[in-house]
This record gives sequence, C-alpha cells and structure tokens, in this order.
Amino acid sequence: VYTSCDLIGAELGGSLKNIYAIASGMLDGLGYGINAKSALITRGLLEMKRITVLLGGLEETLNGLVGVGDLIVTCMSKFSRNYSAGLLIGEGDDLKTSLSKMTMVVEGVKTCKTAYHLSKKLGIETPIIDAVYDVLFNEIEPRVVIKNLMARELKSEH
Repeated sequence: VYTSCDLIGAELGGSLKNIYAIASGMLDGLGYGINAKSALITRGLLEMKRITVLLGGLEETLNGLVGVGDLIVTCMSKFSRNYSAGLLIGEGDDLKTSLSKMTMVVEGVKTCKTAYHLSKKLGIETPIIDAVYDVLFNEIEPRVVIKNLMARELKSEH
C-alpha cells in the first residue's frame, strides 16, 4: 500500500486518465499499433502533469500509481469503459451510439469537456485533450484528428 497527501494530484490523475483511455480505444479501433499507444500515454502523462501542477498538485504524484500506473492500465485494458467507448468510436460509431452501447458511465466524456475548457482558460497546451474533444463534441473523424496531431510543428521534446 502506498499513500499520498497530494489530494489534488490524486484526484486529477484519477480523472484525467480517462480522456487518454478514450483516445487509446480510438487508436485500437482505427488499427494503430503499440507505438502509437506508447506515444499517446507518454504525451498524455505530460498533459496531465501540466494541468495538475498549474492547479496546485505535485508532478511527482503522477509519476506513481495514481498517475502512470492508472494511465497505463486504463489505456491498455479491454475492461476499461472509457477505452471501450473509444474503441467503438474508432470502429466508426459516433459518441451517442457508443454511449448507448455502454452499460456503465463513461466519465472521460465529461472530464474531456471540462479539461478542454479549463486548459483554454489557463492557457495550457493540451493537444491530445483538444483532439479527443474534437472527436467527441465537434464530430471530427478520428483519422482526421490523428492526421492533424501528426502534422504539428516539430519541436524539442524537452
């Protein structure tokens, strides 16, 4: 058992990961491989850290089980409801249809909307959140969104 006193980091890690799980399911639904998923998880963690730190959480909290651990399992598990909804979308369903096939709440949908608007308000760069938002709420095809992400200007990772 591991503990943390960083309530902000724990809460944000536990909620933001669901956005990336939706994206991970979309990647699988579109037939992308493990390299694409690895990039998604890695860059998604960076976005989670940007938001968490700006809201008063600790970056190191997300380096542990509540961040990296939950992010990996939620993005990789066929049992994750957020991943499952993303998979349906990647296979061609729209948001409404995919949610109608789910028996449990897909909390990443509301989290995505909130995180998208919060990142704009705070001036945080969150290209993956923006991309998932575009698919879910602006009805942009997932392949178009991925193409746009891949066409971003090259820059240093650090």
